[in-house]
Amino acid sequence: MELNDNEDKATPRTMLGRRLRRMREDAELSIRVLAEQLGYPYSYIGRVERGEQLPSEALAEALDSYFDSSDLFADLLEMTQAESIADYARTVVDKERTAARIQVFTSSVIPGPLQTEDYARALFRASHPKDSEEKIDALVAARMRRKQIFARKEPPYFWAIMDEAALKRPVGGDKCMREQLDAVLQVSQPPHISVQVLPFTQGEHSMLGGSLVLLTLENGDTLGYVESFRSGDSAESPKKVLELTQLFDVVRSKALPKDESLEMVRAYRKEYGNERQSHT
Repeated sequence: MELNDNEDKATPRTMLGRRLRRMREDAELSIRVLAEQLGYPYSYIGRVERGEQLPSEALAEALDSYFDSSDLFADLLEMTQAESIADYARTVVDKERTAARIQVFTSSVIPGPLQTEDYARALFRASHPKDSEEKIDALVAARMRRKQIFARKEPPYFWAIMDEAALKRPVGGDKCMREQLDAVLQVSQPPHISVQVLPFTQGEHSMLGGSLVLLTLENGDTLGYVESFRSGDSAESPKKVLELTQLFDVVRSKALPKDESLEMVRAYRKEYGNERQSHT
């Protein structure tokens, strides 16, 4: 299919709409008939086809099932959402999917793979005030995909340390924080997952105002990544990785043990409301 003058350069987003239109036309279906077959509003299908709106994950799966397209739409949607990830973070997020061990420290927020949808949305709305709701949706979806590491057949060892500030700051309001801290308590149950809190009582530390990720790959190599406000820097050289590993080890030595850390999470959970907790 040739491109007309009004079509943009091919991107995963434009390709998704074009492939939908081609498959629909090849099947000799109108947008309205296809929408009725799938159970979605025809105006929604039309916007997706024209590239004006991304499909939901449910719609992408429905399209793949209807056209028997071997996850084509799901893959294009994932690629489109991945484009929302900052260039400086994309390499680390990609390697996170197959890492054998993930170690992360955050100084002011809940670590990304542990975030709930509402918590992540509140963060993105605050940090991207000019972005459209669709762009925010893409950012949130990309972050939620990071949770897939926990569903792998052989999940990684996951070690998260967060500053107490991440528990104290009411991101998204009390209800959002209750659900977020419930999620932290839930995910931290398996023995291969450790969640620790660095308490205020430890005073200053070397990672104030930043975050650190260390990814150990299946071949034993380690990749380091440091992020601050709207910027990040990855490191692969042995010398730099050693420096970052030392930073993480120092922070870990100051953090509460896992059991005491989860008790602190529960204590903050109570402060955000008296609703029945899911975890005791």
